[in-house]
Amino acid sequence: MFKSELRSFHAVARHSGFSAAARALNISQPTLSTQVKALEQRYGIELFNRIGRNVRLTGPGRELYDITSRLSQAELDAENLLEAFRGFTAGNLSIAAVGPFHATDMIVAYKQKYPLIDVEVQFGNSNRCFERILNYEADVGIIAEVPSDPRVTTFPYSVHQVITFVNSDHPFFHRDSVAIEELQGQKVVRRETGSTTRIAIERELAARHVNVDIVLELGSREAIWKAVDQGIGIGFVADFEFVPHPNLRAVPISDISVETNYFLACLTERQNSRLIRSFCDVALANTDF
Repeated sequence: MFKSELRSFHAVARHSGFSAAARALNISQPTLSTQVKALEQRYGIELFNRIGRNVRLTGPGRELYDITSRLSQAELDAENLLEAFRGFTAGNLSIAAVGPFHATDMIVAYKQKYPLIDVEVQFGNSNRCFERILNYEADVGIIAEVPSDPRVTTFPYSVHQVITFVNSDHPFFHRDSVAIEELQGQKVVRRETGSTTRIAIERELAARHVNVDIVLELGSREAIWKAVDQGIGIGFVADFEFVPHPNLRAVPISDISVETNYFLACLTERQNSRLIRSFCDVALANTDF
């Protein structure tokens, strides 16, 4: 019973609610609520602050979630290990990626070699992907610049230039390139905090004392492209992520090199997991690093 109660608690914490947790565990919500309540009553503590339908972890709840995250991952690792000895024909791999471009190529190559491994991908900026690795929500991260952290091991696989892109009404549209000083005063649509592309270009703009006019901040590449397409401002993107469009044009910055570095990342304690190793080996097979 205790194990079921911990599993119910972990699901509620991970899915931020009882309804979503019940669906994930394929049990009724009353059963799940009863198990969590029993855990709280047995030890005389509150694990969640309940505000209407929203739940938030209390201090003891956060500490317990750290433990159940490790237990949940250890259970999955044990299952994957046993599957590996059986022939490595099954398993579940969770990936956190900054975008679909590199991730799609890697996953296609991986599925060709390991067709029976189930792969799940969650997208987000580099900070969010890094958090998912630390929280045991992802086995592998496909991310850009990452902080130095002994808990996480990284493998470099790609370097790309940051470019600007504009719509057809912009004076830059027919240019082959622009100098960074020409960005002075330009209206810019930028990514949210945590975006590596944003960090890289803003670092260079500050170093050159070039001031742009931030008119909008958006949380996805797709939203940035739409805003630029509608003439709200110019945008910045890694060169490999630019998708050709009749109304949009990529314009390189000629006089500086604004680079973003991309990595595979995983928890250091899990880097020898056969499942993680198998994906990294496939992903890095064609890299120049």
